[in-house]
Amino acid sequence: MDKPATIKDIARTLNVSTSTVSRAMRNAPDVNIETRKAVMALSEELNYQPNKLALSLKQKQTHNIGVIVPNLDYVMASMVKGIDEVALEAGYTVMVCQSNESFGREIVNTRRLLDSLVDGFIISVSSETKVFDHFKKIQEKKMPMVVFDRVTPFLMAPRVRLDNFDGGFQATEHLVEQGYKRIAILAGPKNLGISNERMDGYLAALKKYKLKPDPDLIIHCDFNQQYAFIATQELLSMKKRPDAIFTISDRMAIGAMLAIKERGLKMPHDIGLVGFNNEPITSLVTPGISSVDQPAFELGKVAAKLFIESMHHDGDMSDVEETLKPKLHIRESSLRIQPKNTRSK
Repeated sequence: MDKPATIKDIARTLNVSTSTVSRAMRNAPDVNIETRKAVMALSEELNYQPNKLALSLKQKQTHNIGVIVPNLDYVMASMVKGIDEVALEAGYTVMVCQSNESFGREIVNTRRLLDSLVDGFIISVSSETKVFDHFKKIQEKKMPMVVFDRVTPFLMAPRVRLDNFDGGFQATEHLVEQGYKRIAILAGPKNLGISNERMDGYLAALKKYKLKPDPDLIIHCDFNQQYAFIATQELLSMKKRPDAIFTISDRMAIGAMLAIKERGLKMPHDIGLVGFNNEPITSLVTPGISSVDQPAFELGKVAAKLFIESMHHDGDMSDVEETLKPKLHIRESSLRIQPKNTRSK
């Protein structure tokens, strides 16, 4: 394979200096028209391509965005698609790494993306992350950073989030209004903000309707179908079992549904179930699972727009926060009382 042409090759052929070739390509006014035409014609003939890495180093921009996510499940993949759509329109390339909910892998991904000379980061932290030094080092380099979905008070950076409190409140209020009294929650890890926010919404709804929360009905577990299955088995084995379960993810809702069916209970008559994320599977299973929908694609788009804005903003944007609203989609798993208005919610 022939070696690609360089500026030196063009300069040697035309018997001019490399700086003259470089200036001619930049359309500098101090290069005469005939020389400029000769340079451009020969570069076209030799199929000369500029060294993008060298150019990006000179410009101090690669137009690459490092995106770190905990996984690439349906919801997170939708967010990444939103990021990519905005980035592409703005001339950026997205480089995605997933931590698989591992703190150690998150650190490795951060280092590798730094080695790849990204211009900055859009980050959703892993469920294991309790120390944020690896991200703070990025900020010390004055690199733009946006935190999305799983925001944390330990990172002062522009952030985009869902109103998780409202989502938890909507789900629990719906269950109460359907006549359920002993409502359990399968929450996520205690150190994860979205888990605590959704649980706070659950507790606020119980308080509004004067239902005392039972600590035995609050179970923390990973965002995992198998863990949720086991946790639901434990709940259903209680002497006074719950009559409804709110899970803070749809993966957990599927695990809960399998445990409920194994016990021979019927939804919604024997027990109600509400999930979170409104993934496609919730409308495909029988009965359909009520779930809180979050605008994942739009959330990703907002995160990318905020990143690009921070790339061209000289001031401090660390206090900027965008919050998107969720919406409950009601299906058979929790619907004991048919609404007077049959319009889908």
